[in-house]
Formats: sequence, C-alpha cells, structure tokens
Amino acid sequence: MGMMKEFKEFAMRGNVMDLAIGIIIGGAFSGLVNSVVNDVVMPVVGLAVGDMDFSNLYVPLSSAVPQGLALEEARKLGAVLAWGNFITVVLNFLILAFIIFMIVKGINKLKRKKVEAPSVPPAPTKEEVLLTEMRDALRTIAAK
Repeated sequence: MGMMKEFKEFAMRGNVMDLAIGIIIGGAFSGLVNSVVNDVVMPVVGLAVGDMDFSNLYVPLSSAVPQGLALEEARKLGAVLAWGNFITVVLNFLILAFIIFMIVKGINKLKRKKVEAPSVPPAPTKEEVLLTEMRDALRTIAAK
C-alpha cells in the first residue's frame, strides 16, 4: 500500500500534472499546425510553383515503382524517397517551433515586467528620521 501512496503523491505533483496537460494540448496543437501547413501553406506553395501537390512528390528507388503514382500507391510497390512529404514535415516543425518561440518570448517578457514592477520603498531608519527632524529644525531657525 505504501508504494501506491508514493505513486499518488508523485502523480499529483504540480510538475507531473503540468506535463500531462502540456502533452495533451501539444497533441491538439500539432493537429492545428498540420492543418495550417497541409490545408493553407502547401496549397499556396504548390500553386506558386506551378500547381504542384508536394505531398505526392517522390523519387522511385525501386525499378518496380513507376513515376506518376500517388505516394501511398508508390510505397506499396517499393521503396521511394518521399521528398515532398519531408518538406511538408519540415514546414510543420518550423511553424510549430516559431509559435513556441513566440509563446516563450511573451512569457519571458511578462516575467521581466513583473520583476521590474516598483516596490514600496523601505521605511526610513531611526537615524534618517532624526536627521530629517534636525534638518527641518535648522530650516525653521534659519528662516526666523
């Protein structure tokens, strides 16, 4: 029973829960980035270079694979170098890395502002209070 208690304490720590939530959100975010790349970026890139579908670009590495088939069909026939798919995956990575960079940059900026916030000045020491009273008394005497 002791091991179950230790495991429960471990699993319920803030860091473990934060990590689990991060993984779940990351998975959902990955789907969003894939959609942006596959449904928005790559069609525009394909149109810009002559109405190409990057996801089906490959080089046959086997004589059994004819050129011009869809990538999935070509893979069934033999080895292919799927360079178009690789470009799509690299774009997914770059977009995701840029978004994470922007999030971390924003968080760091917020942390810096929190640190730079003005703090309440410390109360004057007894010596400072005494010197202030003496200064005020001398000014009063000098003014008469």
